Amino acid sequence: MCYSFIESKDSVQTQHVFLQSLALRMQRYGKLTEENISGGTDMGKSTVYFTDFRCPVGTSQLDKLKKLCIAAGIKDIDMDGKFVAIKMHFGELGNMAFLRPNYAKVIADLCKEQGGMPFLTDCNTLYPGSRKNALEHLDCANLNGFNTTTTGCQIIIGDGLRGTDEVEVPVVNGEYCKTALIGHAIMDADIFISLSHFKGHEATGFGGALKNIGMGCGSRAGKMKQHASGKPAVNEELCRRRCAKECGSDAITYPNKKAVIDYDKCKGCGRCIGACGFDAVYNPNSSANELLDRKMAEYAQAVCHGRPHFHVALVQDISPNCDCHGENDAPILPDIGMFASFDPVALDQACADACLKATPIENSQLGEHLAKPDWHCHHDHFKDSNPNIEWQATLDQAEKIGLGTRQYELKIVK
Repeated sequence: MCYSFIESKDSVQTQHVFLQSLALRMQRYGKLTEENISGGTDMGKSTVYFTDFRCPVGTSQLDKLKKLCIAAGIKDIDMDGKFVAIKMHFGELGNMAFLRPNYAKVIADLCKEQGGMPFLTDCNTLYPGSRKNALEHLDCANLNGFNTTTTGCQIIIGDGLRGTDEVEVPVVNGEYCKTALIGHAIMDADIFISLSHFKGHEATGFGGALKNIGMGCGSRAGKMKQHASGKPAVNEELCRRRCAKECGSDAITYPNKKAVIDYDKCKGCGRCIGACGFDAVYNPNSSANELLDRKMAEYAQAVCHGRPHFHVALVQDISPNCDCHGENDAPILPDIGMFASFDPVALDQACADACLKATPIENSQLGEHLAKPDWHCHHDHFKDSNPNIEWQATLDQAEKIGLGTRQYELKIVK
């Protein structure tokens, strides 16, 4: 395993300390099982553990989450005296669908019980908003309930004050990204845990573990590289002027009562495509979302490769779009449950399979689409909610490069 540094960002002394830490990590984890380190790619089916949200009197969802993580093997990881990065999304201000801090505390407490030194982390956003630099990001986290009291650990913004504190990490077996720009603090950690809110997404179909890791751990420059496959265009005949308010970069204006995109400002994030209900905004590069998905999977590989990693996903409040929005639409599907695994690919596949089997909620974006007489049904809840997406490419690429497997055995935890 090899890391290269961005010379303009890191001093020689910092590089030396990091490389010493990396060497020690590799020495410590040489005896760990393949499943703990790689997710079990060469082991046939991976194991995914599941528990629903039913709680008898006297048992809380937090109790069930702890039991789930223990059953899935979190205590098999040697955390004694080691830094543990817990990657999650703190929610954009105004959004109410993000995971409560109580869930993060369960994970942090489990790490501390094993002698670990956990911290919650996320990287700054590419677009302007309440999480574009570390100061605003920490304020946002605090306003949304995340602090040392509620979570039991510190919060560190992974790519620093301006989103430029990054490490260039080689992508093992990468086809689209030979290296990935990852937040420095995240790569400094000895152990990596993802705690994900599984929901819909307007560009990637759904946001689960792989998106939380791949896109979420990328520095601002890393996010730009993932989104660089294409920028949207506008069909003026269909435009009803609904997308500008969703643009986080102020790139959309209506000079002639039709949307015009300033490509010097546009980041290519695709939020405007999800916001338009009239198919007026589209990506002229028909493979742009697929390329985004595949790059995202390779970024997740860069984060996880070569160290112990463990993954938890809560499939609840399944909003149609990302928690990066300053609002959250009604859930498209009912709450399903909690999943955990050493394999993030199998985890996402299990979550997706459970969602595809669920009955859509009538009063939702998905329900409204399916109720249209002329709707072309894809028989895929994610694609019927956001038709421009290609979600399977993420899982396909992650499996192809050896991050995990889409084949899994589901074990129920009561």
